[in-house]
Amino acid sequence: MIHQSLLEVATRGRGTTEVTARVAEVVAASGVRTGTVALFLQHTSAALMVCENADPDVRTDLETALAGLAPDGDPRYRHTAEGPDDMAAHVRSVLVGVSLLLPVGAGRPGRGSWQGLYVWEHRHAGSRRRIVVTVQGE
Repeated sequence: MIHQSLLEVATRGRGTTEVTARVAEVVAASGVRTGTVALFLQHTSAALMVCENADPDVRTDLETALAGLAPDGDPRYRHTAEGPDDMAAHVRSVLVGVSLLLPVGAGRPGRGSWQGLYVWEHRHAGSRRRIVVTVQGE
């Protein structure tokens, strides 16, 4: 069986938005008990990640680390038409990634005790982001 849904996520600007519960709802609604769930973010200036969900300082520290790797307004960037955070957001998206694959067991996404699923917005302004969620299995 294959089930596909589109999730829309409103972000508040640079930072993370948890989508763990929403993905679990899609998996439960699919009727799949054992299989996989694939998530694909249809954007080039945000990312998807599995991350620690107990201490928000982890996500803050990740933001600090990524800012060092892909700083806003770096003079080496040639793509500058959409503002100083745009090219940095593209770099961050490529480094973090826009897709995830998780196992499904007992009708739920298989994740560890301290793992959450997040959209990581890399632009300063908030946006509406779309995630294609495909659940496959039996």
